[in-house]
Amino acid sequence: MASKTAIGQRTLLGFDFGKKHIGVAIGQELTGLASPLGTITARDGIPDWVSMTKYIKEWQPDFVVVGLPLNMDGSEQQLTLDAKKFGNRVAGRFGLKVEFQDERLTTATAKEDLFAQGGYRNLKKDHIDATSAKLILESYFENQE
Repeated sequence: MASKTAIGQRTLLGFDFGKKHIGVAIGQELTGLASPLGTITARDGIPDWVSMTKYIKEWQPDFVVVGLPLNMDGSEQQLTLDAKKFGNRVAGRFGLKVEFQDERLTTATAKEDLFAQGGYRNLKKDHIDATSAKLILESYFENQE
């Protein structure tokens, strides 16, 4: 399912992979901005495919970006391999191109942003994961320029 949308005008879904929760965000290349959408529950890294399908059908992304959790020195860890496996599953199931984006520090930044917006009550797990997915997408856009 190749994208027919012109480069620079594509819609992307971003995912912040986790073993129990996967944050989801939508972004537009044209603006370079993204918005958090919510989270998908997962069991040992395998997403609730019904929820995943709803996001894919509703937003019809040209491709998806999955955050790659690397160690601070840039080396891979088990979660890095799990995120790659998740990306491969999404590509296989939905026929979408998957790109990976270094996500180091996105969770910490997401917490800082959410706290600044609404204090501790804003630091709910689903808010953090979805905001992390937003930051992953925006970081991806920045690296494309």
